[in-house]
Amino acid sequence: MGHTSTEHEVLAVVFQVRQVTGPPRREKPQLNVLLWQRARDPQRGAWALPGGRLRSDEDMTTSVRRQLAEKVDLRELAHLEQLAVFSDPHRVPGARVIASTFLGLVPSPAIPELPPDTRWHPVNSLPPMAFDHGPMVEHARARLVAKMSYTNIGFALAPREFALSALRDIYGAALGYQVDATNLQRVLVRRGVISQTGTIAQSGRSGGRPAALYHFTDSRLRVTDEFAAFRPPGQL
Repeated sequence: MGHTSTEHEVLAVVFQVRQVTGPPRREKPQLNVLLWQRARDPQRGAWALPGGRLRSDEDMTTSVRRQLAEKVDLRELAHLEQLAVFSDPHRVPGARVIASTFLGLVPSPAIPELPPDTRWHPVNSLPPMAFDHGPMVEHARARLVAKMSYTNIGFALAPREFALSALRDIYGAALGYQVDATNLQRVLVRRGVISQTGTIAQSGRSGGRPAALYHFTDSRLRVTDEFAAFRPPGQL
């Protein structure tokens, strides 16, 4: 029997590169996604993307910002854009619900306060996910990886000022493989994506030569090389 009505929901895939610490050593930063745990059926206890039903008096961007504000401080959100539509008639039980997903990015130094039912999860080890939210996370990460190659979207994941080693770790976490800091610098400087601030980082406990600090030249998304594509080491 076909559906007699169709509803619409908006869901946000919010990423942040976060430092994970734990014994016996300090680990590399990882790309994390913001999830909340469902407290009622269907799929009580499963983890889900923040969002909900689109109201009749709002557009999708207004709706996703309203619902995200219930989970995270929107002042910490550096980028938000609409991604895709998921329209399988049976993606959720009951009345048909079409979902529009949004990509949100939070810079790595931010520590937004979260409600008790919400937390960050590494994208490489997602918990049991509600409905089709797992594929939504995978799709959003694929879009982020692509945009890291041909746009300046890294600005939304990085601090305002950073050493190249920190930027290397952020790009590596987002792309899913190790990145060479020298090659990354050469590519991003040539494209006018980053430039030196003229200052240096404070020396750490181990001493050594202080690192030069860089910043992104723009804090809004722009295409830098529409045909570019970062590739893992060993791939042509």
